[in-house]
Formats: sequence, structure tokens, C-alpha cells
Amino acid sequence: MTSQNKRLIFILAGVPILLLIPLIAMQFSNAVNWKVIDFVIMGILLLGTGLLCELVLRKVKSAKSRLLLCAAVLLTFLLIWAQLAVGIFGMVLTK
Repeated sequence: MTSQNKRLIFILAGVPILLLIPLIAMQFSNAVNWKVIDFVIMGILLLGTGLLCELVLRKVKSAKSRLLLCAAVLLTFLLIWAQLAVGIFGMVLTK
């Protein structure tokens, strides 16, 4: 098995493992209150981020470009996650 395929399997296995963290936390605390749609959206975000980084690692040859593109993908993931969690880009609606 090539290292590329091992990375892909790691990404595909890592997403449900990461989603187990809030699922287990919900059993012990009322502070974590995720609905099914929250799990679906986070799964899509995690899987999309992992697969985009994998695509960059497979297609881009320059190490510097790989690093910059993967950093951009991760930063985008973090910004979307923060927006969905707490709304860091608050919209001011005034009448």
C-alpha cells in the first residue's frame, strides 16, 4: 500500500473518530448540544478539508506551494468553523 493511500485511509478514518468527541461529550454534559445537522456539517467540513489537502499534496510538486495551499485550506476551515460556532463575522442589522 502506498503512502498516498495510507494518508487517504487516515483521513477517511479520522473524520468519524473526530466526530465521536462531541457525541461522547453530549453523554456527560449539557454544555455540548449538537443536532444531527451539526454532525453532518462538521463531517462535510472535516472531510472536505482533508480531501483538499490530500489533493494539494498529490498534485502540487513544489514544497513551498504545498505548504501555502494547505495552510490556506486549513485557515479557511478554521474561519468557517468559527463562524458557524460563534459568528465571528457578526452581521449588524439596524433598522
